[in-house]
Amino acid sequence: MSDTSTKKLPKAQRRDQLLDTAMAIVREEGTDALTLGHLAERAGVSKPIPYEHFKTRAGLLMALYERSDSQQMAMLTEALQRTRRKLEDVAKVMSAAYMHCYMSMGPELHAVSAALKGDGQMESFYQRVLDGYVAHYQEALAPYCELPRDTLRQRCVGIIGAAEAISREMLRGTIPESTAAATLASLIVAWLSSKK
Repeated sequence: MSDTSTKKLPKAQRRDQLLDTAMAIVREEGTDALTLGHLAERAGVSKPIPYEHFKTRAGLLMALYERSDSQQMAMLTEALQRTRRKLEDVAKVMSAAYMHCYMSMGPELHAVSAALKGDGQMESFYQRVLDGYVAHYQEALAPYCELPRDTLRQRCVGIIGAAEAISREMLRGTIPESTAAATLASLIVAWLSSKK
């Protein structure tokens, strides 16, 4: 047990500590073992503390995914600010940032994602997250193609679906991160260059 588990921490710091511990539980024991009671035990805090922060197991899963999502979006935004303004370059940067995020977070992020598909509240949350990815990609890619807005949105839905599938293969060890990123980048360029 670390010092942070037994001493009084500011609320934001305690939340981060609980989320770190929750991710460790997912990594070591799987999402089925992730309960608020088990989280309290592993974090070395009293049982009410995780309930104060997350209310329910669904709230905890959503907070875990939300934190990963915001990290991924921050990495993508930062990477896009440094890239040249050409479709091929933007596609490479977006794809590399996406795969790097999944690689650095490991298979736990996909496990949390799968666990979010358990009930209506979590499904609704997960769909909002996916819609956010689609909107972000659509906004970032719009200057580099001549597709109508609706067509671009549909292709961004496909890009996100492909990115999820490719990242799963990468995490299974069937393809390296560089190949995963290059594959996704080539799909983005092909799908946005085509007018059909």
